[in-house]
Amino acid sequence: MAEYRSKVLIIGSGPAGYTAGIYAARAGLAPLLISGSEVGGQLTSSPEIENYPGFNQSSSTLELMDIMQKQAMHFGVKIINDTIVETDFQHRPFECVSANHNIFLAHSVIIATGSSAKWLDISSETKFRGHGISACATCDGFFYRNQDVAVIGGGNSAAEEAVYLTNFAHSVTLIHRRDTLRADKILQDKLRKNPKITIKYNSVVEEFIGEDDPLLLQALKIRNIKNDKTETISAAGAFVAVGHQPNTRLFEGQLQLDAKGYITTAPDSCATSIEGVFAAGDVKDPIFRQAIIAAGSGAQAAIEAGRFLQH
Repeated sequence: MAEYRSKVLIIGSGPAGYTAGIYAARAGLAPLLISGSEVGGQLTSSPEIENYPGFNQSSSTLELMDIMQKQAMHFGVKIINDTIVETDFQHRPFECVSANHNIFLAHSVIIATGSSAKWLDISSETKFRGHGISACATCDGFFYRNQDVAVIGGGNSAAEEAVYLTNFAHSVTLIHRRDTLRADKILQDKLRKNPKITIKYNSVVEEFIGEDDPLLLQALKIRNIKNDKTETISAAGAFVAVGHQPNTRLFEGQLQLDAKGYITTAPDSCATSIEGVFAAGDVKDPIFRQAIIAAGSGAQAAIEAGRFLQH
């Protein structure tokens, strides 16, 4: 157990957290960053990235996050591999307690804990996650050009991802467990009018099927819950779009959250309901969920934290 003091404490080590650290360090704020249980954030659940500026070819997400981490450390960000489990934002300096019983005191806090995709909790899903199974069509759809893919879900996100994937894929099968979609009517119309899209209603995924060496998804076994019949459909990629959960349980009762649990911030700002506490990245963004947007948000949070500390 140890006690740490800093001007700026950053909670989270994804693109938002590391970028916040880089900006805060270059501003002379000597930030302290707590990595959390998932070093590199949710981005590392995808094996490759092609749409991050400065990378002119497909690169490993682990490589990208390693570069960000080293850049943050180069500018003086102190990184501690620990997880915050308790916060007190009622007085300054703010106090945070970690899983290792360390105490962190800071005059400003940047929350960059991100969000987590909701999964289907099938054993074969875990096996092929990152090897054909993804939770982000915008991130990974390009890798399935001229191939058959599937989308699991029935809301706006699932419909949008299915339509988006038709820009690359040979065919898209949308799998939904109910007999009607929850997506907006305009999106449902787009689905039905697109010849590349087939909708499987009243259906659930029973198993993801593929090769073991190399690990590669090839098909989905689905079951119709009305007649209990099963079928196997070809799919080189499967996109699970059943929602995301912001990692904000730690801040319930401390900060203002919206109806879905995302941290509420002031317009055009990363400022939360507590003065001196800022939120960056997916933890406050239920819409875009992109690494480049999270990074920009981290920069904004660090700039705002610096201005706050000057007062």
